[in-house]
Amino acid sequence: MTITDIKVRKLLNEGRLRGIVSITLDGMLAVHDIKIVQGDNRLFVAMPSRRDDSGAFRDIVHPISSETRSEIESRILSAYREEAGKQRQ
Repeated sequence: MTITDIKVRKLLNEGRLRGIVSITLDGMLAVHDIKIVQGDNRLFVAMPSRRDDSGAFRDIVHPISSETRSEIESRILSAYREEAGKQRQ
């Protein structure tokens, strides 16, 4: 599985939410509403989620392995930083 496209949909400067991203996998499957969040120590990627009946948030889509999570996060954060750099210019 390969990430064939990354679209930074929205950049934000206030609060912990820094951006909203969509990715396309193998040119065939799109995953929308991936969040870029400023944590206490670093930026991280939060997969799309919804609130369940008990009030807890559950990921709708998520990588199964830590290697896949790392690759997805790395590619998304790279695209985010590139887009944020363009907007600063």
